[in-house]
Amino acid sequence: MMDVTLVDLKKDFPILARPINGHRLVYLDSAATTQKPQVVIDAEVDFYTQHNANVLRSVHTLAEEATTLFQNARHTVATFVGATRPEEIVFTRGTTESLNLVARGFADKFLKPGDEIVVSPMEHHSNLIPWQQAAKRTGAKLRYIELSPDGQITLEAAQAAIGDHTRMVAVSHVSNVLGTINPVAEIAELAHRVNAVLVVDAAQSVPHQPIDVSQLGADFLAFSGHKMCGPTGIGVLWGRYPLLVESDPVIYGGEMITYVDRETATWADLPEKFEGGTPNIAGAVGLAAAIHYLEGVGMERIQSHTQELGEMAFDRLQAIPGVTVYGPKRPHSAVVAFNVNRVHPHDVAQVFDSLGVAIRAGHHCAQPLMQWLGVGSTARASFYLYNDHQDIEALAHAIEETKRYFRQ
Repeated sequence: MMDVTLVDLKKDFPILARPINGHRLVYLDSAATTQKPQVVIDAEVDFYTQHNANVLRSVHTLAEEATTLFQNARHTVATFVGATRPEEIVFTRGTTESLNLVARGFADKFLKPGDEIVVSPMEHHSNLIPWQQAAKRTGAKLRYIELSPDGQITLEAAQAAIGDHTRMVAVSHVSNVLGTINPVAEIAELAHRVNAVLVVDAAQSVPHQPIDVSQLGADFLAFSGHKMCGPTGIGVLWGRYPLLVESDPVIYGGEMITYVDRETATWADLPEKFEGGTPNIAGAVGLAAAIHYLEGVGMERIQSHTQELGEMAFDRLQAIPGVTVYGPKRPHSAVVAFNVNRVHPHDVAQVFDSLGVAIRAGHHCAQPLMQWLGVGSTARASFYLYNDHQDIEALAHAIEETKRYFRQ
């Protein structure tokens, strides 16, 4: 049964009290970005009003306070994902930058012609285009794990794609379109048998479930703060320490060096060698506040709650005539993609918005997956800890209103 105490968390998110077009806001676009609890907003305001200074540079009071807050945020993230040391946490702008950092800093250095990079058709563009480009730069080849008819990665399909020439495997933990929960730990075993490196796009999983990178088996893992109640513009790359040591920096500039003369430069230690320039300090502080908030709620409770919402919504929408729902029925995450017959998803989303229901419509930065589904785009509802079964009913009602509007 749904955790009633989680439903009560709506009050922690000030934007959810705002009416939209005269209706209660039903926010069902958390896979794109989540709303922020007041404690996260307050943490950023406190940084800018009490501690604002650059980090790792000056010795005055504000600079030392800012540096302490920034490094404490790194420790908070490291503990949250089970990193063995805080130096394994690299702050980035988001999942996209994190994945590009791996493709440029690691893959470019070690891939060679004839090597293979294994991906899947369900990947977000952020976990596909970097590997397409890495293959072009290095002469490696892309291979695909073919999906099952309902949009899952089976171990048999993964085993068929991962072979002796595989050097990197890049997969999403949870599909941002289908809600598929992929067997990452088992894929890690297959990759490591052939000495391949596993890169995990965890943008849709870290916000929703407990993550321990050592148990997951990943070698690199990327996620974004804004999808887990944190600020925009802050993300994380976690990597196994030896692999980060071997990787080259991608962004050159201030504070990522040890020594520079007119001809040469040497890099700083981890993680600073990857964080050239002034980082998003307030974003890191806000992300730490978001993690403390989520931990206070309980990641196991969030996982149970949001997965239940996703499965309930899947069943509810599948029962509506004239609606096509995509992806596997079980197990299912907090994302549900659907189409209303003979109505373009953008038109669906506009009718929804007139009723105060916020969803996303489009290809969701996953065009190869849309091609696999045989559609140009879909509507998508996505849930988080502040949603409840009333929001599912609002979703179903909005679909009926959409059908009624276009019949007229």
